[in-house]
Amino acid sequence: MNTLMVQGTTSDAGKSTLVTALCRWLTRQGVSVVPFKPQNMALNSAVTADGGEIGRAQAVQAQAAGLAPHTDMNPILLKPNSDTGAQVIIHGRAVTNMDAVAYHDFKRVAMEAVLQSHGRLGEAYEVVVVEGAGSPAEINLRANDIANMGFAEAVDCPVILIADIDKGGVFAHLVGTLELLSPSEQARVKGFVINRFRGDIALLQPGLDWLEQRTGKPVLGVLPYLMDFHLEAEDAVDVRQSSKVKETLKVVVPVLPRISNHTDFDPLRLHPQVDLHFVGAGQPVPPADLIILPGSKSVRADLAWLRANGWEQAITRHLRYGGKLLGICGGLQMLGKRIADPLALEGPQGECDGFGLLAFSTTLAASKQLRNVRGRLALGEVEINGYEIHAGVSTGPALERAAVMLDDGRRDGVISQDGQVLGTYLHGLFETPCASMELLRWAGLENAQQVDYRALRERDIERLADLVEAHLDTVQLRALCGLTPETGK
Repeated sequence: MNTLMVQGTTSDAGKSTLVTALCRWLTRQGVSVVPFKPQNMALNSAVTADGGEIGRAQAVQAQAAGLAPHTDMNPILLKPNSDTGAQVIIHGRAVTNMDAVAYHDFKRVAMEAVLQSHGRLGEAYEVVVVEGAGSPAEINLRANDIANMGFAEAVDCPVILIADIDKGGVFAHLVGTLELLSPSEQARVKGFVINRFRGDIALLQPGLDWLEQRTGKPVLGVLPYLMDFHLEAEDAVDVRQSSKVKETLKVVVPVLPRISNHTDFDPLRLHPQVDLHFVGAGQPVPPADLIILPGSKSVRADLAWLRANGWEQAITRHLRYGGKLLGICGGLQMLGKRIADPLALEGPQGECDGFGLLAFSTTLAASKQLRNVRGRLALGEVEINGYEIHAGVSTGPALERAAVMLDDGRRDGVISQDGQVLGTYLHGLFETPCASMELLRWAGLENAQQVDYRALRERDIERLADLVEAHLDTVQLRALCGLTPETGK
């Protein structure tokens, strides 16, 4: 089977971006291509067509390849629930919680799942484009590696190494990473890609010549820095600000220690009439029209963090002055009276008080709800699409005032009697243009524009494929994918 792997010198070097670009570039040529990431550690996840859970980056890469997301695209997903532990998801299903030491030993078992998924994809598609994780030169993680060179060696595939020049030190990153690999791993690296370059390429050329002479590896190309570009982050919260029109809605979101699916807010960050601010630990809560409590992998612990950082008082003051409050998934659970975790799924067994703004309570259950859903938003009776990823079961009289009527007959979420507070289990609610517009109107933006976030994402995927054509050695790339230059077969 034809497999090409992209590894990076650091996190955020551009691995996800390059895999997305290659998937669309190959798809344009009529090549049957599929994305793959053996192991992903992220709290941003997506629900797949087969009812499982994978990293959101792989869902975007699937879109680039013209495919529906599938659990085989990301067979191992780790969702951190503490500084030393994580929920382990295999083939889309949560199987256990492990600390880092236990998981290090478990990786032998995890590799079996990785190779099973890769084998199935290799039989179904012409090319598998693989994304590594972090850096292959993490010496302390080399034993039993399944995310980088351990996988590449197991399936005997070529590797492209990408580095981000915008942060500085790009040549040290590339040469240093290569030096820390074993001889067989060094031979597996077939070329370099430099990402996010600004300026005159002629000034970089002496460095590129030196790099090729020093390593004996070709530079496959230099990708320019893209302005006004967005691709969903794998895990890190994107706090970049963009210029806005004068009439804006001020929105604030707390950056919880275990914030999950913060990609929910990407459509707001890109909306020309929304001034979105993420607020971290110790930072004052600024005045806002709308406060959004995001999803959380550890709801009770993150609720305690909110209280310790003054958010309970800030929310009370915000509502007293007429502001709107939205809770998504874990944020919805925080709005109720009680949150119980009798099975110790997200931390120590026990329960705690919620903010008590709505008359319902939540109990975390062993089975996680994973669904792609459609329905109608109670605000304006407009269509809404989204996805559910939660272990909580919420019950109580407040839920009779549902926020969403789902097409499968279920009711989701709640709107308070005074209309100030809204909660929902649905992620991705701002991606449906008409629903997003109604929610912004509810929050106080009277002349809200309709923005199609999915169209913006598709536009940027196309831009990435254009960059491959314009700036990378496509002849060598096709050869590395096992394709002939002429036919694409």
